[in-house]
Amino acid sequence: MVMRRSLLFFLSCFLILFILPTPLFAKGPPIQAKAAALIDVQSGRVLYEKNGNERLPIASLTKIMTAIVAIEEGNVEDKVKVGKNAVGVEGSSIYLQRNEEMRLEDLLYGLMLRSGNDAAVAIAEHIGGSVDGFVYLMNEKAELLGLTHTHFMNPHGLDHPDHYSTAHDLALLTAYALKNPIFKKIVSTKIKTVPMPGEEWDRKWINKNKMLRLYPGADGVKTGYTKSANRCLASSATREGRQLATIILNDGDDWNDSMRLLDYGFQEYQNVEVIPEQYTLDEGFRGENLILETMRSSVYPLQDGELEKITSKVVWNEENIKKGFAPSGYLYLYLGKELIDQVPLRIAQEKNGDLKTKKKNQPSFLDKWGIVLQSLIQEVS
Repeated sequence: MVMRRSLLFFLSCFLILFILPTPLFAKGPPIQAKAAALIDVQSGRVLYEKNGNERLPIASLTKIMTAIVAIEEGNVEDKVKVGKNAVGVEGSSIYLQRNEEMRLEDLLYGLMLRSGNDAAVAIAEHIGGSVDGFVYLMNEKAELLGLTHTHFMNPHGLDHPDHYSTAHDLALLTAYALKNPIFKKIVSTKIKTVPMPGEEWDRKWINKNKMLRLYPGADGVKTGYTKSANRCLASSATREGRQLATIILNDGDDWNDSMRLLDYGFQEYQNVEVIPEQYTLDEGFRGENLILETMRSSVYPLQDGELEKITSKVVWNEENIKKGFAPSGYLYLYLGKELIDQVPLRIAQEKNGDLKTKKKNQPSFLDKWGIVLQSLIQEVS
């Protein structure tokens, strides 16, 4: 027992000395924006921030929330009747007519491609019963997503002292919205035609987001401008299966700054398989003849040198083990002090020694100082 505790003390010291905390954000390119953020959409890792938590007016980036709430709360095939409050709203417009009927999906295209404030009001009244009712849903969604520095007063983003968000919050919101296939399809559309009531010609909406034409791989998201907010831009791009999104607030050079941030993200970070699916961890856990395996892989965007800084620990689910259910526990992965993933585990070997799955090759960070050391510490502590 004394020898075992000495070993654990040595291992603890080893981890403290050689696994250093990771800086929250690496230094990115110089940009003019008052606030900005860059996020990896799939993992949710924020790769860059400038004044990320500063509350600012956000103009029509508001409509990202308007759209995702409408998609989740409504039926895109519904016919929406345009009321008097939606006609002639200040600012950008798709020129809706009173009592006109339009599919909710088409209104969403008008909202996101042409930034129609009249579309925002029509959508809000249809989904929420009133603008105030819909704004309640927007703020409720913000709370559910953990957007702690965000508050909405309207569905379109026209200036109001109590209507604000941050680059960080908007990055989280945008990453969430881009995982919705309807939202993703709408914001990636360059041109949309919609029937014009009583006319032989159709409305033709060209997406205001020039990134779709300027930047290779661009696939969304939303432009914005008011006098108070200045130019704002949320943009996304996908390369080799990896999607990044940027938020730019209060910037006179929003297009170029967005491209600089996207270039930085694609060049400086790579998706790394931190641990593969069905990787077997160790034998003899808890003094029993058990082998654990991962139920899925863990992929995370990393810079050079970060893989070696990942640490881990195993936490058991005793109740599931007794009942023979999965997951039998979780493998918690950390980059510095930040929890980056929790991978479910299952028992891969019965007590008779028969393996259920084939052992995978060991990831490099495990070779150095990872799971076996940390799980040993977790088991005894």
